[in-house]
Amino acid sequence: MTVLNTVRTAVQKRVAYSRLKYELASMPLETAIDLGMFREDAAKIAAKSIYG
Repeated sequence: MTVLNTVRTAVQKRVAYSRLKYELASMPLETAIDLGMFREDAAKIAAKSIYG
């Protein structure tokens, strides 16, 4: 069952990454400015947050 757990974990992380990336990329510009980030960096921020 370890292989199934590994695959399940990988899929869960990928889904979390995709959701976070979408949310960061689609946030209003004013919110991104308030947070001190660029929406264009959404993929990099999401990857670091989810995968470490």
